[in-house]
Amino acid sequence: MEQNNEMSGGDFILLGFLDQPQLEVILFVVVLISYLLTLLGNTAIILVSCLDSKLHTSMYFFLTNLSSLDLCFTTSIVPQLLWNLKGPAKTITPTGCAIQLYVSLSLGSTECVLLTIMAFDHYVAVCRPLNYTSVMHPSFCRSLAGIAWLSGPGQAPYTLLYCYNSHPQPPHIYSEEQGCDRSPEKTAEKRTKFLRKNQGNSDFLLWKLIKET
Repeated sequence: MEQNNEMSGGDFILLGFLDQPQLEVILFVVVLISYLLTLLGNTAIILVSCLDSKLHTSMYFFLTNLSSLDLCFTTSIVPQLLWNLKGPAKTITPTGCAIQLYVSLSLGSTECVLLTIMAFDHYVAVCRPLNYTSVMHPSFCRSLAGIAWLSGPGQAPYTLLYCYNSHPQPPHIYSEEQGCDRSPEKTAEKRTKFLRKNQGNSDFLLWKLIKET
């Protein structure tokens, strides 16, 4: 019999590998070891970058931010995964699911912007080595890092709305009687308007700040 994720009592039931308990144990051990190694590696990078004065440069400043971001990103997903693999109850509340989705989308967007900033830092170091220290000064690096961390929470609601507007909802959630036109033409039209209205907010701010330097 085909098994699908369901809802019971308002909570989502994540079936996973209920019919293969041995596989769940193997996955639990693999994911746990990977998670612990991720925590150890990123924590070591942060400590070494902060304690060694020779590493107080813009490159290691952004690397420290990236390691902190990886810690937050993995922690927002893996503990729930481990709980679902080995915990007594394989459920998650709708509120918990929404919070986890929002946090993971926020951190994912932040990582994309931060990697772009790190690419710009490397570009200045390679193509403009004589002006590197004047361009990538500490206050400017802190401003770029702040934009990266703020862009994620700002972009995540737009991503959630885009996902919501891109897929038709089940009849018991929205229906034609409620005045919702879910036809493919209307969905495509709303999607296009949404992207034109909300695209590039943080990217434009980042480009403007870099351009002024």
